[in-house]
Amino acid sequence: MVGPRVVSFLGPRGTFTELALDQVPGIGSWERRPVANVQEALADVAEGRSAAAMIAIENSLEGGVTAAQDALAATPGIRILSEHLVPVDFSLVALAGTRLEDVRVVAAHPVALAQCSRWLQRELPGRAHLPAPSNVTAAADLAQGVAQAALSTPTITQWVDGLEVLAEHVADSRTAVTRFLLVGRAEQLPERTGADKTSLVVELPSDEPGALLDMLEQFATRGVNLTLIQSRPIGDRLGRYRFVIDCDGHVRDERVADALLGLKRFSPNVIFLGSYPKAEGERATVEKRYADRRFEDARDWLRGLLAAEPEA
Repeated sequence: MVGPRVVSFLGPRGTFTELALDQVPGIGSWERRPVANVQEALADVAEGRSAAAMIAIENSLEGGVTAAQDALAATPGIRILSEHLVPVDFSLVALAGTRLEDVRVVAAHPVALAQCSRWLQRELPGRAHLPAPSNVTAAADLAQGVAQAALSTPTITQWVDGLEVLAEHVADSRTAVTRFLLVGRAEQLPERTGADKTSLVVELPSDEPGALLDMLEQFATRGVNLTLIQSRPIGDRLGRYRFVIDCDGHVRDERVADALLGLKRFSPNVIFLGSYPKAEGERATVEKRYADRRFEDARDWLRGLLAAEPEA
């Protein structure tokens, strides 16, 4: 008998990552496997313990989640299947009976702490901050007594007993959004929709002047718009970087495919992370000279030239 399919996510239950899972069609019957960090989630997929994993990759306030970017670059055999946007809000919670003036230490996931930093500085100045592996864990561990309050999800009281909300809507922005990625095995490639995104990791061949410009020109000369570019150290020595890149389009789009060929000739290491539908469904504007038909016409023209060459 075949068991249920499994999807890994940053746990425990009730995290924003699990809220992102609720957006995935057809995944409601899957077994959900909470894990401690993004590296474990991706390892579950790569090693076959899970069919997919949901990970946070970018926040509208803090930018890229570097741990997730580095884990994607370091985990072979995986492919991004879809992206999902989750509005993010936070509450300050404590054990029942705790007052705001009793709080000396606030537990929080580092990303949550960054998104609520101005509120904390204004309302709880001088308090110590304790890093937690997730927003739910920050609240669940209050019973240990190390911290007196935690930044957590607005629904945390549904998941952890004995908590009270000291303050609601403590995020510095009411419009904050976190972008999540559903990741599966590398043999899966979503079909082209016309409103797609492609993700890559590209290493520079050297730190010589103009190397970054050479990389960017592979996209610019083919009319491919970049929606994210972030440098990350490779880690073998100072001055060596890889770039995490998102661009408009699907690898089956001629302009994107041609850009990847250019990158492969230029870079010592190009990692294709996937082409997948955009969460917001917005179609990219493509100039006529970069349309698929123009690339196809150019190839046909060249084939005609070669075919017309007389035999020696």
